[in-house]
Amino acid sequence: MNIARAATLLLCGLLATPAGATISREDLKKALDANPDLVLGALKKADRMRFFEIIVESQQEYQKNKAKEEAKREEQEREKAFKNPLKPELGESARARGNANAPITIVEYSDFQCPYCSQGYKNLEQLRKKHGDQLRVVFKNFPLSFHPLALPAAQWFEALALQSPEKAWAFHDTLFENQSKLGEDYYKLLTKDLGLDVAKAAKDAASEAVKNKIEADIQEAKKFGIEGTPAYLINGVPLRGAYPVEAFEQIISKLQAAK
Repeated sequence: MNIARAATLLLCGLLATPAGATISREDLKKALDANPDLVLGALKKADRMRFFEIIVESQQEYQKNKAKEEAKREEQEREKAFKNPLKPELGESARARGNANAPITIVEYSDFQCPYCSQGYKNLEQLRKKHGDQLRVVFKNFPLSFHPLALPAAQWFEALALQSPEKAWAFHDTLFENQSKLGEDYYKLLTKDLGLDVAKAAKDAASEAVKNKIEADIQEAKKFGIEGTPAYLINGVPLRGAYPVEAFEQIISKLQAAK
């Protein structure tokens, strides 16, 4: 009898399940949690390594299937959005750069401490360089709770935007290019180097107005089902995750062809 069959029969006995029945991942976990010593004791020492290999292989297969399902769901969501695009707020408070009348607008939901967002910033810069006036980029704050430096960085970015939107973008770029330096002292230094009022920026960063602006960005992201960073809306078509430039180009090409 092979080890996989032996493990199956053993778990059937522990779970009072008929032999030959399908054991779910949840059932397997319950059996191992409730009877760890009994499960391992019933196996020959030589077979235990293979038993663990089976568990790992099952988990890997589960994750693989889950990833496929998620990719399919996202593709269906994108196809739907080509016909009924999502509609983010793009009013005066939006932090945008590029031609206001550009045919393509990429809204980015990002976190200054997220390493994937740093790569996302580089991707968007590559797209901006290629498409020029045909592309506008809008930055939305989505600081994740497990990134303690992300929210203060977002507050300083928004504070600087109240003094100079153009210089706030320079601040934005510098943070993504120097994520290891995040911290209030660094924000003050950059603010001074940009020729802006450091005391005013510090006061504005702690203001309710700035906090409310960031919270509005966060709530908008959640409304669209965004849970992590980076995430993008390309003319309202969602692209969630650290995708390469080619993924953006595919959506842009499809949007251009539709016009």
